[in-house]
Amino acid sequence: MRRVTTPVNTPATTPAYGVGIGWRPEIAGVVAGLPGLRFAEVVAESVHPHAPLPDALAALVDRGVAVVPHGVRLNLGGAEPVEAARVTAFAAVAERLRAPLASEHIAFVRAGGVEAGHLLPLPRTREAVAAVAANVRRVQDELAVPLALEPIAALFDWPDDELTEAEFVTAILDATGARLLLDVANVYANARNRGADPLAVLAALPLDRVAYVHVAGGAEHDGVYHDTHTDAVPAEVLALVTELCARHRPPALMLERDGHYPPEADLRAELDAIAAAAGYPAVT
Repeated sequence: MRRVTTPVNTPATTPAYGVGIGWRPEIAGVVAGLPGLRFAEVVAESVHPHAPLPDALAALVDRGVAVVPHGVRLNLGGAEPVEAARVTAFAAVAERLRAPLASEHIAFVRAGGVEAGHLLPLPRTREAVAAVAANVRRVQDELAVPLALEPIAALFDWPDDELTEAEFVTAILDATGARLLLDVANVYANARNRGADPLAVLAALPLDRVAYVHVAGGAEHDGVYHDTHTDAVPAEVLALVTELCARHRPPALMLERDGHYPPEADLRAELDAIAAAAGYPAVT
């Protein structure tokens, strides 16, 4: 058993890395050219657990940048146990990257062998808490580093919800000792679509357990705000970053872009804006 957890109500000890970025092959050259970069994230399933790392990603690891694998396919919220082969591959990728931690989503992506092709929200019930916690512990049993869990941006809620999102997330963290991957763009999207106050949603979350933070852009379509990762980070999300850091500054914040990549100057400007909002040094 290799389970690594953070005891309940014990602050995480992740070093202060500052502002980072999600590594993607399309922007590998931009990422490599960031002189102050100390933190990056890569989609875990895009890294082969045994083949050589892409040269640009290996160069980041070799220069001492903390590169965290971010899973999207483990299906922690599924009713079935997580697939052993996927867990083994996830743990192997974390080890190959020499990652200080790894992360995944509080969501489900498949059921009965059918792939959804998207991160889907769970009913916020005590039964779902138990199912997620069981799967998280299965991952932790094989993972040699701490695991952080990300609540997703949800376009709908289930009618049988028993808990608020903050209660649901906190219950899962309590049951597993996992850390929180807080996506402030998701907080903004969910609050906006539910007609809630983003600051109130943020304040209800266990901010002392945040391992790191995602910052991303989105866009509204037909009255619904979508967390696209292909648009610029809006001012409202940057304001949430400032509010978060005034309450409990996380060890790292990182920009997520997954397509429609802007010119290098625009990417650097977004990183500078996140650093300014968080009070961290610029990495550009």
